[in-house]
Amino acid sequence: MKSNKTIKWGIIGLGKIAHQFATDLAKVTNAELYAVASRTQEKADNFSQKFNPEVGYDSYEKLVRDPQVDAIYIATPHSLHKGNTLLCLQNKKAVLCEKPFAMNLQEVEEMITIAKENDVLLMEALWTHFLPHYNYVLELLKSEKFGSIKKLEADFGFKLAFDLNNRLFNKEVGGGSLLDIGIYPIFAALSTLGNPDSINANATFFENKADSSCDIVFNYKDAKAVLKSTLLEETKTEAIFTLTNAIVKVNSRFHEPSTVTIITDGKEETLDFGYNTIGYSYEIEHFNQLLRDGKKESDIMTFDFSKNLIKTLDTVRKIIGLEY
Repeated sequence: MKSNKTIKWGIIGLGKIAHQFATDLAKVTNAELYAVASRTQEKADNFSQKFNPEVGYDSYEKLVRDPQVDAIYIATPHSLHKGNTLLCLQNKKAVLCEKPFAMNLQEVEEMITIAKENDVLLMEALWTHFLPHYNYVLELLKSEKFGSIKKLEADFGFKLAFDLNNRLFNKEVGGGSLLDIGIYPIFAALSTLGNPDSINANATFFENKADSSCDIVFNYKDAKAVLKSTLLEETKTEAIFTLTNAIVKVNSRFHEPSTVTIITDGKEETLDFGYNTIGYSYEIEHFNQLLRDGKKESDIMTFDFSKNLIKTLDTVRKIIGLEY
């Protein structure tokens, strides 16, 4: 592809995240929303009225067979990620699939295998990994300017009325706190401390057996990560790294565009990263460049990292007795 080729995007699944993605896509240079697809024409038309793609389809199959589409963003419920991704890959469409990549390691491995067989770009859309403030923290921690990590505390919680019509509570589509929001504190630990030596976890459950909250501890040789996800209460949703000689605090909400506070010798310095998009623009720009360069895998959100992330989630699920 030419270095400035306009990437024509399609979106499968037109819920809240798709709206945010489309809003940011409009701000990305040399990219356009070309097509959207839902299971009904009415939903596709309603989305199209707001974001003005060239075409709105009433089936995913029609979108993936459109020769004009270069890349597809999958924003359907978790349990549909594998099937939707395979449909796209088998039609030679590059795929950016919303996190969690799929329901378990076996599904993720199958997706990666099919991507390689079809020689098509595939990436998990864990947007935090591309945000400037988070990458600043990763580099700061890696430099050990303030020493090594002794403790990480990361949480993500909010409260909603229990509603089986809301996918967040629907166990059959991967609802519950762990897969939907617990993935972010776990990502924070894996991206900074790596794999733990051992894991402790316990959870509470709704009446339909979806997890309502999950408390997790990752144990390392010289550090500990205390992680939490909950749909029962509002939490600060921060990531606080206690280092040998400082505290580095990714302020609320740490997984999305935010600020970073560094505390040393009782003095605080807060860094503002001047965000002017919702935050999805960064992963879009990265993916677009991968596509233009003919790459089939991200060097940031690698297949190995995605596999390790879902494998860790599988391990936590086994510990707390959560089955889908």
